[in-house]
Amino acid sequence: METWLTTLKTDTPQQGFELAIKMARMGVKYTQQAAEVRDSLRDAYASNADSLTWASQVVAINFQTVAAANNYWR
Repeated sequence: METWLTTLKTDTPQQGFELAIKMARMGVKYTQQAAEVRDSLRDAYASNADSLTWASQVVAINFQTVAAANNYWR
């Protein structure tokens, strides 16, 4: 796989949140490398409230990591 994460530093919290989303998506991509399998599963989790909540939780945890790296809490 290509190197895509070179820093956790971002210029704005919005960019940090977008990085957190990318981190979540890349986590799925690394876990299930077959694009056709990911695509076939998308409809199942897209309409499942629990799956969407869990996905949001992963993004939130990633955002905590990015925010800590950027000292957003100062």
